[in-house]
Amino acid sequence: MTADSIQTTYRFQLLATSDVHGQIVPYDYATKERRRDSLAALAPMIRREREASPELLLLDNGDALQGTPLAHFAARRSCGGTHPIIAAMNELGYDAAVFGNHEFNYGRELLEKAVRESEFPWLSAGIVDRATDEPAFGKPYIIKRINNGTIKIAVLGVTTHYIPNWENPEHIEGLRFQDALETVKHWAAHIREEEKPDLLVVAYHGGFERSLADGTAAERLTGENQAYAMCEAAKEAGIDVIITGHQHRLIADEVLGVTVLQPGFGGETIGKVTVDFEHENGRWTIREKKAELLTPNEWETDEQVTAVVDEAERQTQVWLDEPIGTVEGDMSVREGTIASRMADHPFISFVHRAQMEASGAELSVAAHLAEQPLGFGAQVTMRDVLANFRFPNTLTVLRLSGRDIRDALERTADYFRLDESGEPQVNPAYLEPKPQHYNYDMWAGIEYVLDIRQPVGYRVATVTRNGKPVTDDDSFEVVMNNYRASGGGDYEMFRGRPVVREMMIEQAELFADYFRRYRSVRAECSHSWKVVYE
Repeated sequence: MTADSIQTTYRFQLLATSDVHGQIVPYDYATKERRRDSLAALAPMIRREREASPELLLLDNGDALQGTPLAHFAARRSCGGTHPIIAAMNELGYDAAVFGNHEFNYGRELLEKAVRESEFPWLSAGIVDRATDEPAFGKPYIIKRINNGTIKIAVLGVTTHYIPNWENPEHIEGLRFQDALETVKHWAAHIREEEKPDLLVVAYHGGFERSLADGTAAERLTGENQAYAMCEAAKEAGIDVIITGHQHRLIADEVLGVTVLQPGFGGETIGKVTVDFEHENGRWTIREKKAELLTPNEWETDEQVTAVVDEAERQTQVWLDEPIGTVEGDMSVREGTIASRMADHPFISFVHRAQMEASGAELSVAAHLAEQPLGFGAQVTMRDVLANFRFPNTLTVLRLSGRDIRDALERTADYFRLDESGEPQVNPAYLEPKPQHYNYDMWAGIEYVLDIRQPVGYRVATVTRNGKPVTDDDSFEVVMNNYRASGGGDYEMFRGRPVVREMMIEQAELFADYFRRYRSVRAECSHSWKVVYE
């Protein structure tokens, strides 16, 4: 063999999905309209990319098993056989997947079944068994050899350790979530020393806590997102690529010399990393690397992917369209994002009534969980319920003081800002890096006024119960979803407060049962609170 015949360059490609949230088919479950985004829409691109680059690596970066009625039906009603989302991923030949926080929403039994059914490993270095301190679900990383085994690729999987702040404790019993940043540092050093890879990829189900442009804080630095800190540690740790998720952002960039990706959510894009290797001085080195986002063609879908979920989809559609009750009056939400949160509304009033009846609590906290809430029309189906209640939250009753309530109202009032003309608008912090309208709460059982002309922290004008002022020392039983009860959304005043009782039925099922029990529900509200700005 002559020197000229020795291969001196090699191009490697990696594809990554993240936050698909059960969107396997290009279908909007609320409107029944076709949509472009879905795993089935990404699949033709995946197949073409793999045909062009047979040694391509395909990863999923978490939050695959929750988010659509299909995912809910598969978890709660069972479609029989392999979980449909896993079946779709198996069909596409994923090389590995990382646990997202929403993977735990339906409990350990369903998750472990999904892992067993997967024809690929699930990775998370930082989720360990409390008893042994060993990785709870098997491999923290995988090694792939390419180019006839001469090039070694390592992929380390890690998950945001903030999960215990949101998740039902029963769903994560026996698990410990180690700090994701420290986990990456530890395992990257181990991989570099033991495996000596030519490329080290971190697949992190978490996002960026700082601006990619200048490193300034983009959110409260709670530890939920640590990708920028990982980029800062990358040179010492030897990390070349970081795939991110969780925030549902579209990112293809370089940060402090690290190639970074985040491919949105629901199958809107797939992330692609191209790495050009060069062989010199007896070893392979990285000559160039590039990140990009690939967008699916508007009407192209993969029939093989849709076929493996076809029966589960059929069963889901039948279940979604079963009538469960009717509404007397108007419970639809026609107002925009701001208007639907400025004063009491019949839809939110219904949520409060159902929550208080189920829990026996004196007060209730609720939020619009859909970015564009729909409410209910004259006839209500399970499709309508799930369109409004996207997350499998349960209810928790906390004992709160009057001081806690006032602090919580001040936190929720931060949702608003006034523009130059004095009109209300949404605080940009609730829009970027991802929409968080679900962190604006509305209350029942008390009367209150939020004056958003006042500085943040001084916006609660009045708080009364039955016309009597609520004092700091007053005590109430308050029902809310388990995410909020754990302090989710930076409601620190709820964290650690006494838990009076828990209702383990999911909110969607609870509201559906309410309609089944009463058949007809009147649209009404008490007009007990408002937001003023003029």
